[in-house]
Amino acid sequence: MFESAEIGRSIDKATFEAEEPALREALLEAQYELKQQARFPVIVLINGVEGAGKGETVKLLNEWMDPRLIQVSTFDIQTDEELARPPAWRYWRQLPPKGRMGVFFGNWYSQMLQGRVHGKFKDAVLDQAIDGAERLERMLCDEGALIFKFWFHLSKQHMKARLEALKDDPLHSWRISPLDWQQSKTYDKFVRYGERVLRRTSRDYAPWYVVEGVDHYYRSLTVGRILLEGLQAALASPQRTQLQPHAAPLVSSLDNRGLLASLDMTQALSKDDYKEQLATEQARLSGLMRDKRMRKHALIAAFEGNDAAGKGGAIRRVTGALDPRQYRIVPVAAPTEEERAQPYLWRFWRHIPARGKFTIFDRSWYGRVLVERVEGFCSQADWLRAYGEINDFEEQLTNAGVILVKFWLAIDQQTQLERFKEREQIPFKRFKITEEDWRNRDKWDDYGDAVGDMVDRTSTEIAPWTLIEANDKRFARVKVLRTINEAIEAAFARD
Repeated sequence: MFESAEIGRSIDKATFEAEEPALREALLEAQYELKQQARFPVIVLINGVEGAGKGETVKLLNEWMDPRLIQVSTFDIQTDEELARPPAWRYWRQLPPKGRMGVFFGNWYSQMLQGRVHGKFKDAVLDQAIDGAERLERMLCDEGALIFKFWFHLSKQHMKARLEALKDDPLHSWRISPLDWQQSKTYDKFVRYGERVLRRTSRDYAPWYVVEGVDHYYRSLTVGRILLEGLQAALASPQRTQLQPHAAPLVSSLDNRGLLASLDMTQALSKDDYKEQLATEQARLSGLMRDKRMRKHALIAAFEGNDAAGKGGAIRRVTGALDPRQYRIVPVAAPTEEERAQPYLWRFWRHIPARGKFTIFDRSWYGRVLVERVEGFCSQADWLRAYGEINDFEEQLTNAGVILVKFWLAIDQQTQLERFKEREQIPFKRFKITEEDWRNRDKWDDYGDAVGDMVDRTSTEIAPWTLIEANDKRFARVKVLRTINEAIEAAFARD
């Protein structure tokens, strides 16, 4: 795979100086057009052999282009904040917004390669990491991102010759890092596993570009031309994402019976039973959150439900058992301008809690397959692929020790109507009712279909849905608390 990058490619200085001005001008124009259109972000992944010119090339790109529109991130050493969260969290935080370019050193490929080369894990774990990288890049491209993946290469002989030359040069010996010497000893393994990674992850939507790094003139022009041609093609295309046809779009149940209709909405608690059970479950939750075993876990509760189903009241009963320093509530509304400039899941990744902490999402990432689907705020292709993206997102959370509980609070139409009228009549509740809430009642069946599909496609062994019969608020609040407690205890039992 690297044969053509070991033949000593080069160009002379005169050729470079003749071509550089036009290339530089064209790159700058493309960069400003990218900013003006603001239709998609550009992600540049920098990988390859040490000493092949990765840093020098990125430095030159910053000279050729406007560095204010380029964000360079490095991920070599994980911070304590990053270690306390799922591995992908650190990358999501640094994603460039639409109209900008992000350059990633030490990215997900560097981490998987270094781990395998130094024996931190076996091939099976490497293959899992490769699969995860493919899913991440597929999702980013589906969201419109333009990804360039560069592998800078040197032959073993050229790498050793470079190190020896620098070692004997008193003015430049400081440029040799411990990683350079380390990789010179593990070169064969690094290249072997690098070939495996490139072979598995070079796709039409995110191909690898192998660049020979011996001659800096050749290397610089090659990278510049690849970036320019890719940018110009993407900017000229009216649509970044390709809508994938679906053979059989989801349809309503033929017998008009939905999942929510099967719930027993008569379940209720008396006032005395409620007080007793509420106190018991709150005390139980308080103790579990203070348990030292919680240091290995984070807790996330995602609340969805019909309008006026009592999500806010249930959340208050959960937080009533806790120290305010232990939890955070994230209300989810229409995305902001900043959030619209990023992939859909970015707004949720940024709020993932550290170990020992609890985040409550009042509405969640399921908006894409609920309100966005029903109201037509996204395409059918977007919400159909969202099921798989959400399952992958939740698998990453649970693999990192996150305890994830998901609630749908369900009420019937009559109960909703009564609560709407009550809200209109009580001054301190009037803010809770809007014209949109009334309009949503006209789409009751559409939302029911969406909920059924959501549960069918995203209620998994690692992140099951809990359907809450919420006609009786007291019953719903206790069931929510009990479910959270049982999930924490089950996680402790698996430790």
